[in-house]
Amino acid sequence: MLEYYSESLDSLKQHSHLRHIKDFSRKDHKYIYLKNNKLINLSSNNYLGFADNKEITKEFLDYAGDKYSLGSASARLLTGTLPVYNELEDLISCMFNKDAALLFNSGYHANVGINSCIAERGDVIFSDKLNHASIIDGMRLSQAKFFRYPHNNMPALENLLIRERKNFNNAIIVSESVFSMDGDIADINKLAELKEKYNCLLVLDEAHAFGVFGQNGLGVTETLGLTEKVDLIIGTFGKAIGSMGAFATGNKILIDYLTNKARSFIFSTSLPPVNIAFSKWIIENKLPYTFEKRMKMLELGHKAGSQSHIIPLIIGGNKETVDTCEILFQNGYFTLPIRPPTVPEGTSRIRISLTTDINEKELFDAISLAKQTK
Repeated sequence: MLEYYSESLDSLKQHSHLRHIKDFSRKDHKYIYLKNNKLINLSSNNYLGFADNKEITKEFLDYAGDKYSLGSASARLLTGTLPVYNELEDLISCMFNKDAALLFNSGYHANVGINSCIAERGDVIFSDKLNHASIIDGMRLSQAKFFRYPHNNMPALENLLIRERKNFNNAIIVSESVFSMDGDIADINKLAELKEKYNCLLVLDEAHAFGVFGQNGLGVTETLGLTEKVDLIIGTFGKAIGSMGAFATGNKILIDYLTNKARSFIFSTSLPPVNIAFSKWIIENKLPYTFEKRMKMLELGHKAGSQSHIIPLIIGGNKETVDTCEILFQNGYFTLPIRPPTVPEGTSRIRISLTTDINEKELFDAISLAKQTK
């Protein structure tokens, strides 16, 4: 059997698919240190610069002292919860004007847990074809039928609904708001219209929008004034908030259902209380003062041709993409090659993730270098 795995790894290597964990020595704001090189980090989800920020870490620890332990030692349905968990859930549900919220250990835990249980045998899920792997994995674990409609293609989704909705009991439409590998934005207005028209639930993953979009950083739904139209909103603390974990917020019946049915919640040791407290502290004390920085970051993304702070530079071939990353590395930039199965065959790319520390010259110098290598 080891021979089989070895041959599989060799095949990945021959097709420029083999992945390695990078040995970074440290991270500091927009910089990352690799092989004694100080590089501008264009591959981070640390959009607002809260993670790896010594000043913010010190300020939080001065506030927290020894109030919060470094481990929970149990799932929340056993003994792995404390008041701070409920306080963060109450804060999230209040911000979104929803009935309730539920914390998960990561965005992956949230999407796998939710999409594997929210629809059962006899139900159906309609999912954007470019939805994150965690959504796809959750649907595969469910007993429901699912259909993947062409990316952001609302007429195709409606045709599917016309053809299939009548054949099932409950129906769910699930989409990301800001798509993680393309940086474009879902047509949430139309999604909300279709979910009403065809009696579906609408589940929206705001992982890359939470903390970035909207006056209060709630995401694209806040920007569009559509928060109340979405039945279940999912967000993460591990990106813009610079912490760890995720949440789902919506109707109390849905949240109670997830509490009792989402296996990734039920059977996971909960995050440490100190992590939960840090997320809450950032949202209350730091996020409210980021609006101008966030808007400048999004404006820079628009200048680069994206709808968001995520800018895909599509190269095409795997090897060419890997080679482009190496050229950028030699010029002081850290980027990663995004290859299948993360993206479709023939669309390997460099995914630039802007942070509020990245300036216009740094961004366009990197884009120019990447284009010269194509």
